[in-house]
Amino acid sequence: MEDVVGLLERFEDSLDRLVNGAFARAFKAEVQPVEIAAALQREIDDRAAVVDRDRTIIPNVFQIELSEHDFDRLTPFHEALQSELATLVTDYGAQQRYTLLGAVTVSFGEDVELETGIFRVRSEARAEIHSQGRPSPVDDVVRAQPRLIVGEVAYPLVRGITRLGRGSDADIRIDDPGTSRNHCEIVLGSPVLLRDLNSTNGTFVNGNRITEIPVENGTEILLGSTTMVFRNG
Repeated sequence: MEDVVGLLERFEDSLDRLVNGAFARAFKAEVQPVEIAAALQREIDDRAAVVDRDRTIIPNVFQIELSEHDFDRLTPFHEALQSELATLVTDYGAQQRYTLLGAVTVSFGEDVELETGIFRVRSEARAEIHSQGRPSPVDDVVRAQPRLIVGEVAYPLVRGITRLGRGSDADIRIDDPGTSRNHCEIVLGSPVLLRDLNSTNGTFVNGNRITEIPVENGTEILLGSTTMVFRNG
């Protein structure tokens, strides 16, 4: 089994083959791709969350924030870097016997306040979600329609009572081992109610465990390792 150093060396070799040595010319004083790779591994270890004896959840969605200069210099290599970094995360997770909730994605963003050579990693564990209502990009949803936002995807609440959980009969199924089969439900009305269904790990609103609580536009809900935001405006 490859050790951590071996994974990083393979990452460098793979990128070098993809761009024919262009990285050596482009990154003399700027952020080095191997630095990003090492930072992702640290982020994984720091954010690893033990669910039970056999499962430790790690992030699978990563955003790399770069200075304006580094972002511009990396732009020609974004596609290659994103692919190779995602492969690195997947391989490292398998090596450490971590659990991923979904496909690994890596993206780059620009932060004009960062200095050249400095970067920041943001991450989250985002479970795959299946909904009886058709999910849509956040910007495509009618603003008045009640919905749950997970990342950049909106899941419309199409029933008077919408049940969330890991079970196959849930209206919105969340493939997160930290959720119960029937975890909670959202009841449309005035007000809209969020009700826990005696879940094992609890339903949390704005950091507090709840039994039943009214929710309003912008309420943040945590089920297992999955964070979502309720919107109705």
